Amino acid sequence: MSETKNLRLGEGLTAACLGLGLILMIVIAGKTHDGAMQFHAYLLAAAALVAIAAIVNRFLDRQETDAWRTGESGYNLGVVKLATVAAVFWGLVSFLAGLVIALQLAYPAIDLDLPWFSFGRLRPLHTSAAIFAFGGNTLLATSLYVVQRTSRARLAGDIAPWFVVWGYNLFIVLAATGYLLGVTQSKEYAEPEWYTDLWLTIVWVVYLLVYLATLMKRKEPHIYVANWFFLAFIVTIAMLHVVNNLAVPVSIYSTKSYIVWAGVQDAMTQWWYGHNAVGFFLTAGFLGIMYYFVPKRADRPVYSYRLSIIHFWSLVFLYIWAGPHHLFYTALPDWAQTLGMTFSVMLWMPSWGGMINGLMTLSGAWDKLRTDPVLRMLVVSVAFYGMSTFEGPLMSVKAVNSLSHYTDWTIGHTHSGALGWVAFVSFGAIYCLVPWLWQRKGLYSDKLVNWHFWISTLGIVLYITAMWVSGILQGLMWRAYDSLGFLEYSFVESVEAMHPFYVIRAFGGLLFVIGTLIMIYNLWRTVHSGEVMEKRAALLQQQPAE
Repeated sequence: MSETKNLRLGEGLTAACLGLGLILMIVIAGKTHDGAMQFHAYLLAAAALVAIAAIVNRFLDRQETDAWRTGESGYNLGVVKLATVAAVFWGLVSFLAGLVIALQLAYPAIDLDLPWFSFGRLRPLHTSAAIFAFGGNTLLATSLYVVQRTSRARLAGDIAPWFVVWGYNLFIVLAATGYLLGVTQSKEYAEPEWYTDLWLTIVWVVYLLVYLATLMKRKEPHIYVANWFFLAFIVTIAMLHVVNNLAVPVSIYSTKSYIVWAGVQDAMTQWWYGHNAVGFFLTAGFLGIMYYFVPKRADRPVYSYRLSIIHFWSLVFLYIWAGPHHLFYTALPDWAQTLGMTFSVMLWMPSWGGMINGLMTLSGAWDKLRTDPVLRMLVVSVAFYGMSTFEGPLMSVKAVNSLSHYTDWTIGHTHSGALGWVAFVSFGAIYCLVPWLWQRKGLYSDKLVNWHFWISTLGIVLYITAMWVSGILQGLMWRAYDSLGFLEYSFVESVEAMHPFYVIRAFGGLLFVIGTLIMIYNLWRTVHSGEVMEKRAALLQQQPAE
C-alpha cells in the first residue's frame, strides 16, 4: 500500500508551532537584560530550528510507501530506543554529580570557589538528574514499550511520541543549565523556574494524550496492571506539578517569578508535591516496571493478579495524604501532621503487598536467580522497595522523626530507595530492553552484569549504612544536654564527627559509578557486537499481547 508524498497534518502543525516559538525566543533574547534568560532563549531557539530541520528532512527522505512505520512488527520502537539511550546517559551524569557533591561534603575545598561548581548548585543538578533525567527517561522508555506490547497496538501519533521524548530531554537541559547559572525557585524537587515548568507542562500533556490514545485503540480487551500504575504516575504528576508550580513571573523577559502560595500553605503544597513525587514518580511508575519486567524475565505469571489490583487502588488512595509527615514540629496544624503520620503508617500494608506479589512471582523459578544476574537485580530491587517502604513509615512516626529529621538518616533512607529500588529496577529493565530493541539474542556478557550487580550492591550498602550511623549520631549529638541544661556539643562538633562517614559515603558512590560504567560498556558491546536475532515475520495484529 502506498501513499502520496505529502506533508502530514501533525508535521505541518508541529513545524508551524516551532516556527512561532523560534520567533518568540529571538524576540525575548534580544530584549532581555537577564543573562540566564538570554542563554535559555537562544537554547530554545536553536532547539526549535533543529526540530524544524528534522521535520523537513523527514519529509524529503520519506519514500512513497509505508516504510515510515519502522520497528519490529509495526511497533514504534524508535522512541523507546531514544529514551533508553537518554536514560543511560543521564544516569551516568547524575551518579557522577552525586559523587562530586559527596566528595565536596568530605573535602569542601574541592569546589575551587567556582560558583557554578558549588554544592548549592550541583546538589539540585544531582537530584533532578537522578530523579527526572535518569528515572524519567527510564519511565518513558518502559511505559511506551509496555503499553504497546500489552495493548497489541502501535503508539498513537506520528510526531507526538518523538515530541514527548525530545521535549522532555530539552526540559532536563533547561533545568540543569539553569541550576548551574543560579536560576532556581528554591522548591525541593521543583527548582526550575516558570518558563521551564511551562514547557514541561506542554510535554507532559502530550505524553498523557499519547498514552491514553494508545490504550483506547488497543487490540486487547483487558488493560494489564502495569498500565494502571503508569497511568496513575502520569496523571498524578501532572496535577502535582501544575498546582505546586503556580507562579507569577516578574516579566516574560525575566527568569524570576513569585509562587502564588505563601507561608505554611506554600510549605504544605510543596510537601504534598514532594512526597507524592516520590510516591507516584519513584514508586507507582517503577511498580509498573516491576509488574511487567519481573514476570517477563522470570517467565512466570504475576503471583496474584487480584493482589496487584488491591495494591494499586490502596496505594493510590493512601499515598496522596502522606506529605505532612515532612512538616513535623512546624507551623502546620497538629491535626494535619498527625493525618500525614497516620496515612504513612497505613502505607505499610499496600507497599508490602506489592513487594510480596513481586517476590512470589518467582514461585517455581527461584533457581533462575543463580543463573540470571538481570533477574537477580530485579528481585533485589523489589527487596529494597520492601525495606524502604518499611523504613519510611517508621521514620514518619513523630517519636522517631524527632531524632531522624534534618539528619543524614533521611539521606540514607532516600538513597536506599533511590539506588536499591529505583536504580536497580531501572538497570534490570534496561538490560532487558536493549537486546529486545536492537534485536540481539542476549546481552554481550552476563558475567559483566554480575560484576555490576555486586560492585553496585556493595556501594549501596556502604552508602546507606554510613548515613544511618552518621544520622543517628547527629540526632543524638544535637539533643544531648549537660547537667546544667546546656547543649553538650556545638553544631560544628557534630559536623566534624561526620567526616569519616562522608568519606565512606563517597567511596560507596564511587563503587556505584564503576558499576554503571561496566553496564554502559556491556550495553555498547551488546548493540555493536551482539549476535543478531532473526526478525519476526508476524504482523502486529496477529501477535498475542506480551
